[in-house]
Amino acid sequence: MAAWQLAYGSRTTASRRCLHRGAATALYWHFSAAAPPSPPPPPGPRRHLSSARQLSSSSFLPPPTPRPPRPSSHPSITSSRPHHAPARHASTIPTDRRSVAAAMVAQDFEAVLKGKYPAKAHARRVVDVLRPKATPQVDSGVFYLESTRTKLQEDNDSAEHFRQRRFFYYLTGCNMADCAVAYHVAADKLILFIPPIDPDDVIWSGLPVSIDDALARYDVDEVRYTSDVNATLTQLASRAGDAATVFALAGQVSDNVTFLEFAHKDFAALKPAMETARVVKDEFEVAMIRKANHISSLAHKAVIQRARSARYERELEAAFLERCVAHGAKEMAYHPILAGGKAAATLHYVDNNAPLDGKQNVLIDAGAEWDNYASDITRTFPLSGKFTKESRDIYDIVYKMQHDCTAMIKAGALWDDIHLHAHKIAIAGLLALGILRGDANDILAARTSAAFFPHGLGHYLGLDTHDVGGNPNRADKDALFRYLRLRGVIPAGSVVTVEPGVYFCEFIIRPYLDDPVHSKFIDAAVLDRYWDVGGVRIEDNILVTETGYENLTTAIKEAAEIEATVASG
Repeated sequence: MAAWQLAYGSRTTASRRCLHRGAATALYWHFSAAAPPSPPPPPGPRRHLSSARQLSSSSFLPPPTPRPPRPSSHPSITSSRPHHAPARHASTIPTDRRSVAAAMVAQDFEAVLKGKYPAKAHARRVVDVLRPKATPQVDSGVFYLESTRTKLQEDNDSAEHFRQRRFFYYLTGCNMADCAVAYHVAADKLILFIPPIDPDDVIWSGLPVSIDDALARYDVDEVRYTSDVNATLTQLASRAGDAATVFALAGQVSDNVTFLEFAHKDFAALKPAMETARVVKDEFEVAMIRKANHISSLAHKAVIQRARSARYERELEAAFLERCVAHGAKEMAYHPILAGGKAAATLHYVDNNAPLDGKQNVLIDAGAEWDNYASDITRTFPLSGKFTKESRDIYDIVYKMQHDCTAMIKAGALWDDIHLHAHKIAIAGLLALGILRGDANDILAARTSAAFFPHGLGHYLGLDTHDVGGNPNRADKDALFRYLRLRGVIPAGSVVTVEPGVYFCEFIIRPYLDDPVHSKFIDAAVLDRYWDVGGVRIEDNILVTETGYENLTTAIKEAAEIEATVASG
């Protein structure tokens, strides 16, 4: 799902020789590769970020070249531009776990998911992250987290829609309300607390999960009732004496829970440690994302098949939801986006009610969850069964952006480089169409391409759609990078979205047309032919490996296959 960015360009530009449109066309199609990607070339030397942004014509639009990974014991996820914001500590995820994660290719996800969610391994992972961060109390510590509390809707007696706290789920795999968990680091003991049986609730809702049920279901050592939380915490604190430390999340501790017996209370260290730990997924987590993608890909196809008979956007949304729920995925990772025609230029359009008559295309950005793990997929398709010339022009550019940028992914690749490469492809493609004019390097230097591609290339994916650990830098002076949700190098075992797009949003583009810095690069007469395209985005979910990547998304995206699927509906 695209991250909104009104990235207005820099006002610095150089006076260079204009690139003839014929040369631009040759440049674009020289790098177009509709065929499956060829084996990657041998990795070259890593460039410093500054060299990655050099604008010499000889380096413009280089073939995607995988970069060598950082040392495997420290997959950095620090800021790629530390002079604008302090870098975070490098990740301390153990080498053996990254090796396992990188080997997860073509798994039978159903077989993996027959096991228990690896809650204890996650707790140990958080400890491994905390230890190097000058936290001497960690080995005498207790982690304490609470699940989402049941809350009634305002002015009635129905409960609000339940969404589990992700950090709690990460340490339990438990999707129940009103629970808690304590992890005793020294004893490597994970204790889950569940609500005691309330006879009144049984009348309405049936018997809840029992202690024995929970112990069999979850990867924990003990299960107790929540009425025992304070007594248990007192017992755990007494074992560590003066060094006893409780680690908790600020604002997520109930008023009746006391930490009186703990000598130290830390409400700051646990959250960033868990954010770091969540970046690299284990086998079970990848299987969850893989299943969410499998179901969502089926649902995307169902929507495309419904295209010609649907009269309103909401009918397409209903087709997506029906297929997901039928396959057991009742929760969406985010509100589905079904944008017809010009509405596709609004990145997070969620009205989903407009009539489809007279529209060229529909952009669908929708993904189901599987046990809280998200998928995030975008496709664009023609309502008539055939892309118009203008729509196909833009679709081919975005397809190339996604294809070539995905080919650059491997452990240690710098996300900023991949994002920048997407802009270079967009510029070359728009030059070939005549929408842009002038020198490609000058256009990039002016950041004019942000008028048409105004968001980041992607983000981490996991328990949240925009998952934690991306290390964004909102203080970046560069408008092309300020709104990226993901910065720095990407480690093996992480899952990222690759979601380039080209949009024709008048609200964004008109100021560029009125600005002499940018207007000289945009041919308004040619642009007029493309407003009705609205926008095109293509998005897949990618597992990063040591040597490359695996695409977890199976939804159709070849233009010919999309057209055939629409026509068959």
